[in-house]
Amino acid sequence: MYKDERQSFEPVIDYETVTPAGPNRSSDEGWERVVPKLASQNAETEPGARETRGDEREGAKKLGNKRGTARSNFVAGAERWLARRGHAISYVGLFLFTAVLYFRPYEWIPALSSFTSLAFWLAIFTLAVFFPTQLALEGNLTARPREVNFLLLFCLWALLGMPFAINPGEAWAAFSDTFIKVVLMFIVLINVVRTERRLKGLMWLSLGVGLFLSYHAIGDFQSGNLTVEGYRVAGAIGGMFGNPNDMALHLVMMIPIAIALFFGTRNLFRKSLYAACAALMTVGMVVTYSRGAFLGFIASFLVLTWKIGKRQRFSVMAVAVLVLLLLLIFAPGNYGLRLLSIFIPGLDPVGSATTRKEVFWRSVFVALRNPIFGVGMENFHIVSIQELVSHNAYTQVAAELGFPALFFYVGLIVSPLKRLWQIERAAFEDRRTSRFYYLSVAIQASIVAYMVSSFFGSVAYQWYIYYVVGYAIALRRIYALSSEAETNQRAAQVSEAEAQRKIGAPLPT
Repeated sequence: MYKDERQSFEPVIDYETVTPAGPNRSSDEGWERVVPKLASQNAETEPGARETRGDEREGAKKLGNKRGTARSNFVAGAERWLARRGHAISYVGLFLFTAVLYFRPYEWIPALSSFTSLAFWLAIFTLAVFFPTQLALEGNLTARPREVNFLLLFCLWALLGMPFAINPGEAWAAFSDTFIKVVLMFIVLINVVRTERRLKGLMWLSLGVGLFLSYHAIGDFQSGNLTVEGYRVAGAIGGMFGNPNDMALHLVMMIPIAIALFFGTRNLFRKSLYAACAALMTVGMVVTYSRGAFLGFIASFLVLTWKIGKRQRFSVMAVAVLVLLLLLIFAPGNYGLRLLSIFIPGLDPVGSATTRKEVFWRSVFVALRNPIFGVGMENFHIVSIQELVSHNAYTQVAAELGFPALFFYVGLIVSPLKRLWQIERAAFEDRRTSRFYYLSVAIQASIVAYMVSSFFGSVAYQWYIYYVVGYAIALRRIYALSSEAETNQRAAQVSEAEAQRKIGAPLPT
């Protein structure tokens, strides 16, 4: 990097070598016409030969420019990220915090039963390391992509509306107990996940807890341990996975990640492992009998098949329909009736579909009556039917925090999609060797799954979407730096070719 009028940056690199976004290329692969051999240059001294070499160089430059246009366009419009070393300890803290948040080891290891506040202290440690390190590295408390701005505005609006809440104490408890942790750890994530290895480390944690939950859910279903409504399994881990709908939401968001990792590797063992992960989590989602998760699964599955099968969409969509039919055929006997109850509420044995419909319209009515600040975070149950929550993340935000907060919330969710689509387009030609293409498609599918499934759950203040949006920001940071490194490499190759041409050219007479 270069010194400007405001500040200077050291020419440092990250922990991992930043590799090109496309396939690995040697110095002369694709540039053999640009970098001719010196012996050939010395031999071709006639004017006609020089003109031929010049035409070849121009043709090679056009070919290279055409292949790199999509990457260059992405880098030109992307945020300016710094490729700097740092945040190793902060990442370790984030990783350990996420592991404790997901697995809650004190629940199933008796010796750790006295460490219920372990996640809290890990968060404190991570933040205590992160903020001074971030200030030293980049001179600010956080990078400011659009998603961060939306989230900060969302927080500000929640705080401004707190005095107008029905129960301000309850609103503050909801904000300070869970949501502020979500916000702070989201900021940590987007700043410390700077390499592909770090990103995949968090993804593997998410897949790991998904496998653990699915394995236990399938085991409980087979043994008849159906503790929810008499026919549904509960989560093997409490907290954010205790409710079967919330557990299914996590699973349906992780299935696209497993599929992306499957397509992104050529190692047969890893392919088998990722395929098994996707299959196990799909079965785990089914035995939760979550209707919202199934709709999210359909939406994300269509996104994956439409984008990955871009060259043969008809065949791929036909296979997708066949897979969905087989899933319904081999699903438990009353699974189809559970899904049909979405459209025919009378088929629901416990009548939850009818109740949720009534609560949904109540939340819409409350939002319209309180359009600016709502009734307060986690206060909707006070004005709801039978103390029920809204069971809809969008009306939850609108009713409790107002329509401005809803705008910020939706903006946070949909903002990553455009950049992910740009990465998808830029990496498409190199998809057989580029890990970026499939990850960008998978994160898009994961976000779509949340957008659909969260229409049936009050999860706006929970961790689910914030981790995936963090993955999206980290991916585009890694891709932008990788593309910039490749662009610099191409420029260096062209400069070297020009230098060699001048050295090998005869002196003018």
